Amino acid sequence: MSKRDYYEILGVAKNVSDAELKKAYRRAAQKHHPDRNPDDAESEEKFKEAKEAYEVLCDAQKRAAYDQFGHAGVDPSMGGGGGFGGGGGGGASFSDVFGDVFGDIFGGGRGGGGGQRVYRGADLRYNLELSLEDAVHGTTVKIRVPTFTSCKTCGGSGAKKGTQPTTCTTCGGHGQVRMQQGFFSVQQTCPRCNGTGSVVSDPCGDCHGQGRIKEQKTLSVKVPAGVDTGDRIRLANEGEAGENGGPPGDLYVQIQVKEHAIFKRDDADLYCEVPISYATAALGGELEVPTLDGRVKLKVPEGTQTGKLFRMRGKGVKPVRDNAVGDLLCRVVVETPVKLSSKQKELLRELDGSMKDNKKHSPQAHSWLDGVKKFFDGVKF
Repeated sequence: MSKRDYYEILGVAKNVSDAELKKAYRRAAQKHHPDRNPDDAESEEKFKEAKEAYEVLCDAQKRAAYDQFGHAGVDPSMGGGGGFGGGGGGGASFSDVFGDVFGDIFGGGRGGGGGQRVYRGADLRYNLELSLEDAVHGTTVKIRVPTFTSCKTCGGSGAKKGTQPTTCTTCGGHGQVRMQQGFFSVQQTCPRCNGTGSVVSDPCGDCHGQGRIKEQKTLSVKVPAGVDTGDRIRLANEGEAGENGGPPGDLYVQIQVKEHAIFKRDDADLYCEVPISYATAALGGELEVPTLDGRVKLKVPEGTQTGKLFRMRGKGVKPVRDNAVGDLLCRVVVETPVKLSSKQKELLRELDGSMKDNKKHSPQAHSWLDGVKKFFDGVKF
């Protein structure tokens, strides 16, 4: 698929000034940035297109090659002779503009590239296991999270108190150096400052120049009522501290609900199996069944068969994203008596004998036997 025109991507004319070009890119970056459009593949692709277009057009040498040869002039893979020409074009770098739009998340953003680059900290994930009761009713829990936090002694700069990092003289604070060979150039991380754009000559004694220290952080997490396995809670700015004093990432608490001894949950509904005696199934009766809020009475009509499902409305769960409360569904299971005495066995035989030839007592059994008889009558052995 052919690439779109860079000027078209940013919505500008070919004679656009550097200032207007920068404004156009900022608008596109703000609109399509992945942090503002999570799980949106189309916005992510447009963001990448805008980034690529600006990286070329903000550099005078690359822009001239693009205006003359099109994409082939700046992309060696397309067979052109230009490639990404080397530096010195006077245009702002991608990180400069991006820092203006989104703070210091991606570093740069200090105009001219002369300051220390800062980076947003990593997001963290914590797996939180809850009982069904706590997940349904909500709770507050304390968690301990191992993480990097900003060094309080140096304020995250990495430099000894009273001093400041100095701009790296090798890369001029850009964090990148470029090797030029004819039309081709290779950009790589600055070996002196490791991409930070600054050098700490006198490091902090507590963090040893890192600007961050490893520690266990205790947090209180409020779990809303109705959460379920797979839900997650975002704690903003509770992730790892950023490098060089950058903003922290976020902490995502992933919910996992433990198996329950009685209930199984399916979205808003709860299911449970209720064993009943042979006599209760035959004669009917009333028994108590538990709910997450107490107990309710279940009326079993006479002649109830095993597997019969009874619905107790409004005794289920109120999901975190819905106001409708689910139901409790009780599946009765007729339990066969075990370890009978001789007298009990005799009584059962007597009862069974009195019902054996009467279809009204066991309609399902007789219907099945009739079907078996017809099957065998139609089979030729």
